[in-house]
Amino acid sequence: MKPAHADAVAPLPLEMPAANADVRTQPSRPSDFLTLTKPRLNLLVLFTALAGMYIAKPEGLPLLLLLHTLVGTALVAGGASALNQVWEQDTDRLMERTRRRPLPAHRLRPSESTGFGIVLSLLGLAELAVGVNLLSAGVAALTLLSYVLVYTPLKRRTWLSTIIGAFPGALPPMIGWTAATGTLGAGAFALFGIVFVWQMPHFLAIAWLHREDYARAGLPLLPVIEPDGRSTGRQALAFAVALVPISLTPAFVGLAGIPFAAVAGILGAGLVWLSARFAADLSTSSARQLFLASITYLPILYGALIASRLWL
Repeated sequence: MKPAHADAVAPLPLEMPAANADVRTQPSRPSDFLTLTKPRLNLLVLFTALAGMYIAKPEGLPLLLLLHTLVGTALVAGGASALNQVWEQDTDRLMERTRRRPLPAHRLRPSESTGFGIVLSLLGLAELAVGVNLLSAGVAALTLLSYVLVYTPLKRRTWLSTIIGAFPGALPPMIGWTAATGTLGAGAFALFGIVFVWQMPHFLAIAWLHREDYARAGLPLLPVIEPDGRSTGRQALAFAVALVPISLTPAFVGLAGIPFAAVAGILGAGLVWLSARFAADLSTSSARQLFLASITYLPILYGALIASRLWL
């Protein structure tokens, strides 16, 4: 998520000393390193990975396999988030919601943050390779590389980065699936497709709510390059409509039955309605409602799918 004209932003020096502020008002260094991992955001990563495991093997999983998978996935996700923040420190300092992060606030140095991100990532990949299987480690490596080396630099250059960024965002359920089964089957791709498409109305609502911040940082997201919002609304609606049949794919590949399909249909109809409302008025209120609905959509849908697997 970064724009062509964002290159005009003056870069930070390679090394920056900690700001001379009252230490009583500053977060601790351990807290800053934890912040680099984006723990709240990566809870979704762990949730979808765990859901992928239980959807693949509803009869239960060995506790040790579960722990290795979650620890390895958390380490890779945290490392990727840290490396992402190293890349984005210059734009982060221009946005109100990110300027207090450890790097733009100069509380951590780029070199130590880079090292931290690399070490976490390598530890996570090793944990998955040794404790789980090579396939799950490979999917995690693809997630890491596509997020850090493809999506993050493209964020400065094109609004299409939002769609490209949905690819690594949709891979964690596949990590869980491959951890449980050692294979990639139709069910894994069904879970990937749901999360991939779901991210678009979710992220477009966020982009609209924070469009002034993104514009200040020079990031060419859709609400920035087309400020009237019509394209943003149309795309949010189009992806919400596409999500309805895609959310039904677990029923077509034998993972779920009619009760799940009914829940998926109801959830999808609600998201389409809220997306249509957002596209019609493009208000802060409608964008926030779409964002909040998208947050609840995925846990409910995956919960229904897990329940359906347990009862099949």
